[in-house]
Amino acid sequence: MNAQPRIFIAGHRGMVGSALVRELASNGYGELVTRGHDALDLTDQQAVRAFFAAERIDVVLLAAARVGGILTNATSPATFAYENLAIETNVIDAAYRSGVERLVFFGSSCIYPKHCRQPMRESDLLSGALEPTNAPYAVAKIAGLMLCEAYNRQYGTRYVALMPTNLYGPNDNYDLSSGHVLPALIRKAHEAKQAGAPTLIVWGTGEPRREFLHVDDLANATRFVLEHDVSDGIYNVGVGSDLTIRELAERVANVVGFRGELIFDRSKPDGTPRKLLDVSKLARMGWRAKRDLTEGIRATYAQYPLCAARHRTLGAASNG
Repeated sequence: MNAQPRIFIAGHRGMVGSALVRELASNGYGELVTRGHDALDLTDQQAVRAFFAAERIDVVLLAAARVGGILTNATSPATFAYENLAIETNVIDAAYRSGVERLVFFGSSCIYPKHCRQPMRESDLLSGALEPTNAPYAVAKIAGLMLCEAYNRQYGTRYVALMPTNLYGPNDNYDLSSGHVLPALIRKAHEAKQAGAPTLIVWGTGEPRREFLHVDDLANATRFVLEHDVSDGIYNVGVGSDLTIRELAERVANVVGFRGELIFDRSKPDGTPRKLLDVSKLARMGWRAKRDLTEGIRATYAQYPLCAARHRTLGAASNG
């Protein structure tokens, strides 16, 4: 890259976007361009085109998205599909039209089939049926990475897709109706501890296995990709190991200091049985995640009161 590229971080207020700002700013990148949703609605094609036409952007990091857990994916499938499709098509096309050659698109491990072989390789994409509870969101993310591949092939751009596993860390969403499992467990354990409750209810059987990546590790992987001139392709980003939801709940309870009993509500959905990423592609290039899960949960919980208050104000969307 140029010594000081102008980097547009789409979704800079969200968990991923804010981690990208921290990572790049702390490593000498001074030309970071951001816009909040109030200044730029990424679902508005004309507004996005006007923004790119007015700005000199060298690199785009497309972290803006409509995100959420099992409940919101299941109850708002049209919202998840439409908003994610609109954001990615508007930004990717406008970036190309304005001459942006480098772009990083952030997908999700939910793009892989529900009963995918484990660990999941990038080549497993589209090899089977998706998990029904988040299929519209997954299809939108698949469309985004396919757009990157198509623009590279047709126009010679250098657009890369990173597929992170389950993320956690600063600026996570602690809303119980729209958040993911780890922040939801942190909030439930905290409130149960504060109330002196004897039990804590955990959705599902506790048997599904999940992999968790600190968002700062994803930001570091993004900088690695940019600085090592990775120009195309799909890359899984994870830690290469997983644990059951029961084990996760026990670990969260221990960090928070909740000493009551964990009750698993088997009437609630489990989702995909297992989601473990094969991270060998980036590992062969020299990148690996650094943060230990327990230490990551401890650091995340230390910031919980501030993050929870922030999301009560801003809501769950990370578009902007």
